[in-house]
Amino acid sequence: MYRHFKSLIFKLEPEKAHEWTMRVWTIICGIPGVSHLLRRHFTVADARLAVEVAGLTFPNPVGLAAGFDKDARWLKEMQTLGFGFVEIGTVTPVPQAGNPQPRLFRLPQDRGIINRMGFNNEGMHAAAARLRSRPKGLLVGGNIGKNKMTPNEHADADYLKCFQILHPHVDYFVVNVSSPNTPGLRELQSKGPLKRILDLLMKENASLTASRPIFLKIAPDLTSEQLDEIVLLVQETGIAGVIATNTTISRQGLTAEEDLIASMGAGGLSGVPIRDRSTEVIRHLHQKSKGTFPIIGVGGILNGSDAQEKLEAGASLVQVYSGLIYEGPTMVKRINEKLLDAMQDSTEV
Repeated sequence: MYRHFKSLIFKLEPEKAHEWTMRVWTIICGIPGVSHLLRRHFTVADARLAVEVAGLTFPNPVGLAAGFDKDARWLKEMQTLGFGFVEIGTVTPVPQAGNPQPRLFRLPQDRGIINRMGFNNEGMHAAAARLRSRPKGLLVGGNIGKNKMTPNEHADADYLKCFQILHPHVDYFVVNVSSPNTPGLRELQSKGPLKRILDLLMKENASLTASRPIFLKIAPDLTSEQLDEIVLLVQETGIAGVIATNTTISRQGLTAEEDLIASMGAGGLSGVPIRDRSTEVIRHLHQKSKGTFPIIGVGGILNGSDAQEKLEAGASLVQVYSGLIYEGPTMVKRINEKLLDAMQDSTEV
């Protein structure tokens, strides 16, 4: 059924299609009794899927990656699809429009997406207001960043503002310094500025009654030496763990025509084209750290086998975004069913 629906929405410009699809899904979920029925249909309720990470118990290991629901507008609708957790954002202190449109492009031949959204969001206060009425039983993460106009030397203040405002309303935080779509942002992945940001947030976290796990989201384009530095940084700062990975600036391995790719311009590539690199990064971090901190794996997950590959490489949880666009609303259910089958097979060996 989704195959026919997808052929329709893929005729629309991607950003409009995203908004239109979620508007329709919101209407459907708003029909009395329907949301409950849909949630029962899409959710795989099995205690074997539960995972404890950083002091939080996730009902299943499949989450929605940041970028899909930037402003916490669709938490109930995403919960209906059976996600174990949802990450909102990237949220910045002040609302910003993001980069000029068009800024979102599909690569169906490669099952990938290129975006240069630029942290378009309504700001931290709007997100906090919506989160006050978040659905019960859903774990929510807050992915935070700096405003485009904030110079890097003052970036730590932006992250702190978002942390303070969202802290009462989310279950964990993600520090995003790895998006390629905000000029200069990736420079914050260098040890000096990154340690300053993380130390500041950890100090603030320790001063609050209820602390929140803090994760760092990294780019897939880091070298092995840089990944080793990330491992040391996690250990030095005491943050909870790492999300691997964000989108890539590489276009290596794409089968779409070069002229088409060039016409899309700059931006981060996600989906199947980054699947292998993301898994490599997860495996490197897990081995180098000897599994001393949790990793949330994201990048190119379209099915249960992809998710299982990330988990076997060392991830504790996984997230999806591009895969949901290509595979449709039953994706989370099928992944969780596949993970249960894998558990069953392992017990029979």
